[in-house]
Amino acid sequence: MPQNPTPAKKRLTIKQIAEMAGTSKTTVSFYLNGKTDRMSDDTQKRIARVIEETGYEPSPLARGMNAKESKLIGVIIGDITNAFANQIVKGIDEVISAEGYRMLVCSSNFSKQSELAYIDRLLALGVDGFIVQPTAQFKEITRQISDAKKPLVFIDSKLYDFASSWVKTDNYEASYRAIEACVQKGYRRFLVVTAEPGLISSRVERMSGFVDALESHDIGFSQLVIDDERVDEEKLGAFLKANIDGSTPTLVFAPNCWALPEIYKYCRDYYGLMPEHVGLLGFDNTEWASVASPSVSVVVQPAREEGATAAHILLDAIGEKGEADPHQVLDCQVQWGDTTL
Repeated sequence: MPQNPTPAKKRLTIKQIAEMAGTSKTTVSFYLNGKTDRMSDDTQKRIARVIEETGYEPSPLARGMNAKESKLIGVIIGDITNAFANQIVKGIDEVISAEGYRMLVCSSNFSKQSELAYIDRLLALGVDGFIVQPTAQFKEITRQISDAKKPLVFIDSKLYDFASSWVKTDNYEASYRAIEACVQKGYRRFLVVTAEPGLISSRVERMSGFVDALESHDIGFSQLVIDDERVDEEKLGAFLKANIDGSTPTLVFAPNCWALPEIYKYCRDYYGLMPEHVGLLGFDNTEWASVASPSVSVVVQPAREEGATAAHILLDAIGEKGEADPHQVLDCQVQWGDTTL
């Protein structure tokens, strides 16, 4: 007859180990974390014997909270659902896992309240440091983590001062270069479909690069502001119809990577005019931009490299090595497709 499965073994607690060894919980905790300088040989032997006889394994979470180093990194991303964020996280993981670290990833949805709540929880778990894509309320973030004496690296942050550590991409220069190239390609009318820049630095920089490139040629533009995370097909359709005449070479710039797929889809009435009379230029979305028909021209951020660079800076800070440059700007590249000349 088949035997009944062996019931799962209940995890012993430090309190139970202490009772078996005839000592205190604090002493057992010190022993588990290598703090045995003031501990007698007899006490150490008793604890070691109980651990060996019971097969005791401390909770990884408890060990991380009590240890000098938890080997855990807290990562807070604005929106974990997009491909850009996924690549950042992969880049971080590749670097820290090679050094024996693991990460706890949270998505703040660019909410200050969520951001601060996650920081509280991650600090309670004893993480060794933070990588954060912050909201505009970055001063509170800095103060909260600084008070806990944990190193912090910002990704795509507005906090570009030299008292903090950060990694960013050249959003302004990349937008400027791409729009300048489109002017040289022959586009004469320019449209931008964008969410309100607000205080999100990457949005501000991309919009500034777009405006400055056009101003250098005395070219104006028309703008449609869309709601965050949503593109209204009716409003976009009316905007495009009012500004595309079918003969003047017109470029549509979509600087929000989350909005580009919807904008591309709603531009279907103009595919036949691409790229001579209508152009479309966006950001990122590399997973589909090159295989779409027509393929889409996009400014590509080195997201994986950005994550890896942030991880190198953070590990350098945790180890107090002072070898990594704490302020780094990475170059974007343009992946030209069939939606532009």
